[in-house]
Amino acid sequence: MKKIITLLILLTTISVFGQEKLSLNDCYILVDKNYPLAKQFDLLAQQNVLDLAIIQTEKLPKLDFSAQATYQSEVTQIPVVIPNNPVEAPNKDQYKATFSANQLIYDGGLINASAEVKNATLKKEQKQVEVNLYQLKKQINQYYFSILLVQEKYLLWTAKKNLLDAKLKEVKAGIKYGVLLPTSDKVIAAELLKIEQQFAEMEQHKIRLISALSKLTGKEISFNTAFQNPEIKSDLSPEIHRPELDLFQLQKSQIETAEQLISKKNNPKIVGFATGGYGNPGLNMLDNSFQPYYLAGIKLNWNVFDWNSSKKEQKSLQINKDLVDNQQEIFKLTTSIELDQQLSEINKMLSFIQADLQIIELRKEILAAADAQLKNGVITASAYITELTNLYEAENNWSDHQIQLIMAKANYQITKGN
Repeated sequence: MKKIITLLILLTTISVFGQEKLSLNDCYILVDKNYPLAKQFDLLAQQNVLDLAIIQTEKLPKLDFSAQATYQSEVTQIPVVIPNNPVEAPNKDQYKATFSANQLIYDGGLINASAEVKNATLKKEQKQVEVNLYQLKKQINQYYFSILLVQEKYLLWTAKKNLLDAKLKEVKAGIKYGVLLPTSDKVIAAELLKIEQQFAEMEQHKIRLISALSKLTGKEISFNTAFQNPEIKSDLSPEIHRPELDLFQLQKSQIETAEQLISKKNNPKIVGFATGGYGNPGLNMLDNSFQPYYLAGIKLNWNVFDWNSSKKEQKSLQINKDLVDNQQEIFKLTTSIELDQQLSEINKMLSFIQADLQIIELRKEILAAADAQLKNGVITASAYITELTNLYEAENNWSDHQIQLIMAKANYQITKGN
């Protein structure tokens, strides 16, 4: 039987030569590239460029234009009458139009600190996208190894079918010469029909799995694609290299840049300004005529005391850093527990495989005896089918446990961050 399975594997390998091949690592690469979430990398970068450009406009001159016309009930007048006084009281209707320019000269590093916060936020958000994409890898494992299980089952059922086809010919010959019961061939024929049902079920199951994997990876995968058995690293050390750890560090870096921004909010700011205007009256309030005018200067703004608002913001950010440390501690703990469980699964599969091999050898001996008994008419075809099914169940268990072992190792590496 092992020769038959080996021959089938060889024939399958030859038949898929030249077919499209797909590896587990290919699926990892495809999901990172094609999954809709991956688009957020570029979108976040584009948004950051715009945000930085907005921040840098603070360094450019601020230009304002204003115009107004007013009528007031009273105006300033000299309270005494001066003979031959040429000075007229200002008009109650007044007009002015101004154009002003303000240029930031010194901001205490506030603009650069704001830009640093934006850059730190970009790194954190992009790392969050990477974390979310990384978490999809376990779904990839589930679909990919399920397809491998279906492929292995198909090989085993094909081997069983070929063996039964050959055995059916022997049984028909035995019936012809009166050695076996007349209905013996019908038992085998019924078993062959059950195998055809299994083929149909496996085909539909594989179609569903491939469809799900196609949607996840964003690649059209054909039914005849050759899915390759992955070679998984045997590194079973508990050291963690997950992208979540980088995310925690970037979250703290963002908080640190926010702390620097707060520390610069109360720094003095120096602004140069100039205003040009045209109005009635101008700067000379005693001249009742339209006059052009201008003024220019420099001013200092300094929030000397903010009622400890900055200190309270700093304390709030420190609590945020403590929360991130706490989240990191919880993540390491839960990941460590998950690694222990997966390591236990790996060891369980290894022990199952050893037992499977022993069971298979025993089942082969039992089937060989049943085969001889069937040829001699000692047992019925049903009894032979039972022993054949027992052997194939053992072979199937061994095959399943092999795939499950590789999957457990793959999940272990994903959980570690390799």
